[in-house]
Amino acid sequence: MSIATGNAFDDGPAHRGWLVGTFIEPPDSVANSTDVEIKWGTHAAGEERAEWTTGETRTSMMVLISGRFLQRLPDREVELRRQGDYVMWGPGVVHAWRAIEDSVMMTVRWPSV
Repeated sequence: MSIATGNAFDDGPAHRGWLVGTFIEPPDSVANSTDVEIKWGTHAAGEERAEWTTGETRTSMMVLISGRFLQRLPDREVELRRQGDYVMWGPGVVHAWRAIEDSVMMTVRWPSV
């Protein structure tokens, strides 16, 4: 049986916040998965990815854990304000973001590549 424990705040920085995915070592770890990627992201107020992320081949979902966060998509901006608010988009959708307040986000992408 594979088991992993830890703390997302402590373990995340080793892989830019990613806790599960094909890139997690060792390859036989329960956290190494070709099915899904999971990230615990902490973002200071004002932090942003202003340029559009392009060429994405996965489906993505971001869930607000705390704070306020703005997800920019081609046809709209989605403000995540309340704990549990989420936004999901499919492959090929360009996106950018900005933390309105100090924010903690959980991102899930599938499959892991």
